Amino acid sequence: MIAIIDFGSQYTMLISRKVKELGVKSRIFPAGCSYNFKNLKIQGIILSGSPSSVSKNNRLKADRELFYSGIPVLGICYGMQAMVDCCGGRVGKGIKREYGKSILKIIGKSPLLEGVEQESNVWMSHYDRVLKIPQGFRIIASTSDLEAAAIEKRNKKLYGVQFHPEVTHSACGNRILSNFVFNICRAEKDWDLGDWIDDAVDKIKEEVKGGKVIMALSGGVDSSVVCALLSRALKEQFYPFFVDHGLMRKKDIERINKVFLDKLDIAVTILNERERFFKKLKGVSDPEDKRKIIGNEFIKVFVKAAEKIKGATHLAQGTIFPDIIESAGTGNGSAKIKSHHNVGGLPEKLDLKLLEPLKELYKDEVRNIGIKMGLPEELIKQHPFPGPGLGVRIMGPVDSKKAKILNKADAILEQELKENSLYYGLWQAFCVFLPVKTVGVMGDARTYENVIALRCVKSTDAMTASWADLPHGALERVSTRIVNEVEGINRVVLDITNKPPGTIEWE
Repeated sequence: MIAIIDFGSQYTMLISRKVKELGVKSRIFPAGCSYNFKNLKIQGIILSGSPSSVSKNNRLKADRELFYSGIPVLGICYGMQAMVDCCGGRVGKGIKREYGKSILKIIGKSPLLEGVEQESNVWMSHYDRVLKIPQGFRIIASTSDLEAAAIEKRNKKLYGVQFHPEVTHSACGNRILSNFVFNICRAEKDWDLGDWIDDAVDKIKEEVKGGKVIMALSGGVDSSVVCALLSRALKEQFYPFFVDHGLMRKKDIERINKVFLDKLDIAVTILNERERFFKKLKGVSDPEDKRKIIGNEFIKVFVKAAEKIKGATHLAQGTIFPDIIESAGTGNGSAKIKSHHNVGGLPEKLDLKLLEPLKELYKDEVRNIGIKMGLPEELIKQHPFPGPGLGVRIMGPVDSKKAKILNKADAILEQELKENSLYYGLWQAFCVFLPVKTVGVMGDARTYENVIALRCVKSTDAMTASWADLPHGALERVSTRIVNEVEGINRVVLDITNKPPGTIEWE
């Protein structure tokens, strides 16, 4: 097993997932823990990044004993700085922040960098840097702005990298992690995602026992996989509901009967609550307020539905790990990015337990599980769609008119991307309704209407993302169709922001 020490990084679970993808078990431990890793048969330790600073008095500290245990250690970003700090080196503020892509140049032979190209792209996210390496360490890689981009103390099996090998933007990342896990730690492959499904079904049965579960089904990938898991585990103890809050896409509602009833033989109760949600959202502009209102109303709807299910004990949700980390749900000093409707949204007095079987997984893992469970490919390969729906893709106050406009524009974008064989090469592609009006001209007449922004990105796990450089011809067709076919829109713009610094969704 590989132990991962969590200093509050939003990438901690991503590190764990990458290790598991290599076929090796991993387990996350909180920073400052005093576990006897030798007794736990830990073969390697990875120190995560952190939003904190090693130079702060209230920083999360690494246990010095880790570096004298004889177990190989790899420090990533803050983890490398914590290692340097504990081993007698010096860390301080850099001349400038370094976020995004950088070119890593290897300057010393190391088992950690075996097979890595002499120069390769890596992903940086830091301000502090190593000013002086500890005695016995040496620099094995640099960038144009950073002398100590990777270090080692080979005889003690201590290694550190200032960049993030766990994200897809680091071209050499998988090779570096593989080198550490297999060549340095000598770990063996013993993990398979197929085992997860059987374990999840067993855990659901053990948790629910003789109770009953109601399910917040949206028709998206996450909730659909949860629905399939619960149906397999619980049969008639499972009651899925679909809330039509007026902020879903047309295809989402059509899919409920087509997929879940016809193909999976799962009966879903549809609750029409459009009027209720639009009334609650009237005049609300703040994105956090909108998310919380939608989340609270979801819960109220399910509480009411649960009252009709005698013996209901659990509420299931399709929460995945990126939802939790962006809501700062991992503890250990994680930074809050935004609230998610299905994270921490249960009222204290609710007499239902929360069931979230996917909460430690990433989207691509969820998709793989869905495929293994036989869910339709058209459902599994669809782009992620937020729980609050179009409510967080309409900037400013939400109403039914704006939702209809956005729905039409979104359908055009998806249709054009699929017809041009571009859709499945993207992680996400959607339209955003902007609360601004611009002057235009149609049919020799002046118009003054709203703007649609296109957001198209490439990613593998939503933790990082790059804007998609789509063919100009395809973008032109999308723009032309939206302006011509969607009443109320006279301008289309393109969002070319990466994550970080931006998020994929605008709200």
